[in-house]
Amino acid sequence: MPRKKALLIGINYFGTDHQLNGCINDSENIRQFLVEERGFSPSRHDMVMMTDIPENQGTPFYPTGANIMAAINWLVSRNQPGDILWLSYSGHGGQVRNYDGDRPSGFDDTICPVDFYQNGQITSGILHRAIVSPMNPECRLTILFDCCHSGSACELPYVYRPDEEGNVNMVDTIKKGIGLIRAAEGLLEGGFSMSKIDDAKMLLGGATDFFNGLHHRRSEDVDEDGLAPERFEEHWETEGKDVWMFSGCADDQTSADTSIAGAPTGAMSWAFVRTLRENPEQSYVNILQNTREELARKYSQIPQLSCGGRYDLDQALIRLGLFIKEARG
Repeated sequence: MPRKKALLIGINYFGTDHQLNGCINDSENIRQFLVEERGFSPSRHDMVMMTDIPENQGTPFYPTGANIMAAINWLVSRNQPGDILWLSYSGHGGQVRNYDGDRPSGFDDTICPVDFYQNGQITSGILHRAIVSPMNPECRLTILFDCCHSGSACELPYVYRPDEEGNVNMVDTIKKGIGLIRAAEGLLEGGFSMSKIDDAKMLLGGATDFFNGLHHRRSEDVDEDGLAPERFEEHWETEGKDVWMFSGCADDQTSADTSIAGAPTGAMSWAFVRTLRENPEQSYVNILQNTREELARKYSQIPQLSCGGRYDLDQALIRLGLFIKEARG
């Protein structure tokens, strides 16, 4: 029997200026979904849940950067062919300067451990090397990141872009680019500060990414199903790892921390679970489309789907039995 392992991370940043309200609830909801509807065991041998509740301080389950990296190593190590892995993260996402020159915006996506102010953020390149590179290629990993700037947070080599930018239509795409520039201009009105300048640079970086995307739309190698290659210096596409990632928004967007039915939650996590509970037998691309449709009723964020190869997007999410990796020729 294949083993199922899960790592669930939810960080509310209690008592800080960056406090969120729904991230721990997201992890609880995902845990319940995996156990009750996807056949995962809640045993700590098979499922690790990391949150910043006070009881976890000083334990391996407190989501510091070091503990998160150790837990990721547990998730992707010592697995056998056919094992099914799950990783979810709900918390702050950010961006830092990219020095490789392989990102049009000039920034790398990051996640923010509970101690990020003291010990820094975890960048997309570090996440890829920790999560994807060591994986047994005969295992399947599904990732759900509900955080800002998460479209490329694990630097997977292919992204689903039905209109080459992952947006609903061209009008929305144009509005997004113009909105980023206006937001940067508005941020700097009324006086300058280093924090304002950094935030404005991030917004303008997103606008640059947008306009570069428009410039290369015709030449980008988008296949008939909407999969397009990402451009990373490391050529991650040669690894051939069976990894699929749902992210709460594009690299230049934010993910909403909201309240639904009176309970704090992340909009992406809520929509993702709701979509699968309404119809459990969905493919990866159907889940993305239905989650986007659910969120579009109230939120501006556009969830993204990326993967480790040019795989068949009509495969079902986390099959309960053995799976076969299906690549298109």
